Amino acid sequence: MNESSSFGLKSNRVIIDGAIRPALILIEDGKIAEILPVDTVLETRRRFIEIEDLGDKVVLPGLVDTHVHINEPGRTEWEGFNTATQSAAAGGITTVVDMPLNCSPVTTTANALREKLNSLEGKLWIDCGFWGGVIPESLTDLDELIKAGVLGVKSFTIDSGIEEFPEVNAEQLSQAIRILAKYNVPYLIHAELEPPGSEPPAIGDRYQSFLASRPKSWENDAVDMMIALATEAKSEGAQGKIHIVHLSSAEAIAAIHKAQQQGLQLSAETCPHYLTLFSESIPDGKTLFKCCPPIREDANRQLLWQGLADGTIDFIVSDHSPCTPQLKHIDSGDIENAWGGISSLQFGLSLIWTEAVQRGYSLPQVVDWMATRPAMFAGLGERKGKIAAGYDADLVVFDDCASYTITADMIKYRHKITPYEGRVVSGLTERTYVRGQLVYRAGELLGAPVGEALLSNNRLVSQSES
Repeated sequence: MNESSSFGLKSNRVIIDGAIRPALILIEDGKIAEILPVDTVLETRRRFIEIEDLGDKVVLPGLVDTHVHINEPGRTEWEGFNTATQSAAAGGITTVVDMPLNCSPVTTTANALREKLNSLEGKLWIDCGFWGGVIPESLTDLDELIKAGVLGVKSFTIDSGIEEFPEVNAEQLSQAIRILAKYNVPYLIHAELEPPGSEPPAIGDRYQSFLASRPKSWENDAVDMMIALATEAKSEGAQGKIHIVHLSSAEAIAAIHKAQQQGLQLSAETCPHYLTLFSESIPDGKTLFKCCPPIREDANRQLLWQGLADGTIDFIVSDHSPCTPQLKHIDSGDIENAWGGISSLQFGLSLIWTEAVQRGYSLPQVVDWMATRPAMFAGLGERKGKIAAGYDADLVVFDDCASYTITADMIKYRHKITPYEGRVVSGLTERTYVRGQLVYRAGELLGAPVGEALLSNNRLVSQSES
């Protein structure tokens, strides 16, 4: 099937405008042309369009994952665009946004972005946007980086673990907020703040020691700092968009909510591992569970779900952060020295749906958290994240009643490791369409890569527009 073809999909269960209803979706030239009643008889000029009846299978918009570490160019032994986007397609994700690390060079300049774009050819199975990065020495390059087409930029307030991507201090954050406000693009913050003079703790193979080494207070303090900096900038006429990535500490939710109520453009995301895993169940020596910030207690997990439900936490993304098995120290169980990152890209929808349905949340709510809201956040909300006329025909056929066991042999990303191996989950992605092209069906990738790079046409805006 190619992008210029016209066809239709009809189902008794299509997710449209936050509800499940019967519909016939007509696709033309890679776009959703019309949404019609399911029993529509097409007029003469369209009667030869092939219409497939999917019965009660759910049709939902392709998911949008705005937090994926693809690591190309430069560290493709960790991942790469080909394997990452195959895995995303298998999980019902039709758009990802790539992080500015752990690739080499890190994406902190326009030239580095161009180098990344040059590495894409023939590798994207789905569409892909790009975040830039801000480090101390790249502040003078920030305007050029934004104009080159990144969807926003990211910084760390703590050591990132990658030498080429050092942390930024409060003064540098403040400068970046003011530059970004001119373009109305988001500033993504890895929010942990280590107290000065902290001594590195002895962790060894004990998960509880690792958890204690990165307490909630580190996240809380970093969030408070970002709120203070954003408030100061706003008072001076610079209304910046601040986004807290992979929120782990539920204690920070109250401060985020208060700032939102006071009119700050402050948003937050969390991840499947913080919503489905908890520290009390993690055995010692199991390095696949290590990530930063860490997976915390079950009580904390319950509060994260509440933060999602009340809208303080905006959406859910994977934070797929892979590395080689050797760097995870799987055999030795050395949590202290293992690379921190969770690999789970293609299983997010099933993991979240399994948990959500037990809590009484609907599939349209999950779609809002994993497709509509992240698309809007990344500036892609006028073409991605919804089933609506004029939108890209990014569609997923989903069996919400099916269950399966996650096994290593079904993994499409580069290294077949995940903390979820052996877990039974509900909801199976049967097919994935990217702009009307069928790229995944029944466990297999089809055809050739059809994905496109998504670059933003960033322009200076007045603060009244933002």
